[in-house]
Amino acid sequence: MTYDRLLIAGTAVAIAVLTAPVALAQDDHVLIESDAFEYEAGPASLDEGAEYAVLYGDPGSDGVFAMRLRLPDGFHIAPHHHTQPEIVTVISGTFRLGMGEEADPEATTALEPGGFFAYPPGMVHYAYAEGETVIQLNSSGPWTITYVDDADDPRM
Repeated sequence: MTYDRLLIAGTAVAIAVLTAPVALAQDDHVLIESDAFEYEAGPASLDEGAEYAVLYGDPGSDGVFAMRLRLPDGFHIAPHHHTQPEIVTVISGTFRLGMGEEADPEATTALEPGGFFAYPPGMVHYAYAEGETVIQLNSSGPWTITYVDDADDPRM
């Protein structure tokens, strides 16, 4: 087999694996209408004013989860990183995202509804909400957040 054919065959297999539906146990089936869940205060790892709703799974346990965060206008998440990948879609509002250990509102990218980002574990970033902002966070647990400066951690 030539290199080109081998590359094409390998790519086809990778696409098939990556796009195959994920098998869920029957009791894992979740269907939620957009207005059928309620937010609660928290999580404790974010400053007061944040609200969240877990849509699927358990962020504190092994396995995949989906969670929505609702953030008030002006909400700031200080520079931090995670031990798991962070995969986020902006649902409403504007989520301003920046990179690095020092937060700079001028050095952010504004993500509006439909905007998306995926960061690998360990990537330091920060965020600001413009207007009430809702994001959906998908990842695998157990979910952690480690702030660059311990003084920014509301759990301390």
